[in-house]
Amino acid sequence: MKLTLHTFELPLVYEFRIARGGYSVQPTLVVELEQDGCRGYGEATTNSYYGRTLESMTRTLEQARAEIEVRELGDPAALWARLDPLCGDDRFALSAVDLAAYDLWGKLLGKPVFEAWNLSPAALPRSCITIGLDEPDVMAAKLRDFADWPIVKIKLGSSHDLEIVRRLRQDSEAVFRVDANCGWTAEQTIAYAPELRGLGVEFIEQPLPVERNDEMPRVAAASPLPIIADESCVLESDVAICHHLGFAGVNIKTVKCGGLTPARRMIEAARGRQMSVMVGCMTESTVGVSGAAQLLPLVDFADLDGPALIGQDIATGITLRRGAIEFARNEQGYAPGSGIELL
Repeated sequence: MKLTLHTFELPLVYEFRIARGGYSVQPTLVVELEQDGCRGYGEATTNSYYGRTLESMTRTLEQARAEIEVRELGDPAALWARLDPLCGDDRFALSAVDLAAYDLWGKLLGKPVFEAWNLSPAALPRSCITIGLDEPDVMAAKLRDFADWPIVKIKLGSSHDLEIVRRLRQDSEAVFRVDANCGWTAEQTIAYAPELRGLGVEFIEQPLPVERNDEMPRVAAASPLPIIADESCVLESDVAICHHLGFAGVNIKTVKCGGLTPARRMIEAARGRQMSVMVGCMTESTVGVSGAAQLLPLVDFADLDGPALIGQDIATGITLRRGAIEFARNEQGYAPGSGIELL
């Protein structure tokens, strides 16, 4: 295989803010793997919370270049196992290679990835659209731009979170999900949950900081809404921990865990514990989201709205219409691999 690295600056439609801060441009790294005239693509964005930069991910992949380029792609999971120790704790870089390997694998087989996994594309969950944290009226204006999306994720973690949800409910009949991104205390979560339920919120995502995980059993027992883990669920081993803490489900993101290979194992681990599963994204382009979307037949919820939040995409692949996700197609039917082509 031949390894090529591409970097892009993704401009966002709106400044995207969460409890930890905001940004208007998202730097991202795209990995290209080429073999036998086919090219596969994967993506990982930079992320200050997880300490990932373009420089750090590039450095990791250059260290793994020889191991990648000496091989012909067979089973992507076998490649992942060889690269895992070389990438160390840089799961973002490992994920980008893994996504590219699956896209290439499917293209070499002439099949979409989900079909090669013997999964059905019927009845896929819809993606939510995410409204970044801001003043209530500003968030309401953003929501109007996505008024036809039936599921909305609201970023919270301010001093007036209930006011925000009340204000948005005035303008929308959509299903709401709220994500505090570690911005609440246990007491706030327990106090907010009953009213949020009354405002049509489906679940709460990651209310507490990871370092306050020990308070989650009390929160889970008191909350009338399910609590979904995000920052508390990074690696495969975290699924069992989250179950023990009382989380009702987990949000699995390929960049956090290291790609599709471990993500599938995490889904199986969650299902074995009767936990719900969401597949999520950062603010990836269609490259990263098309790869993650191959997991949709296996999950309950989706947050794959990255392409809808950026002003200029860099690829074609899956399409999003009011949250409905459609796999890439060509003249023969579903496009092979993850259906990704760089623009």
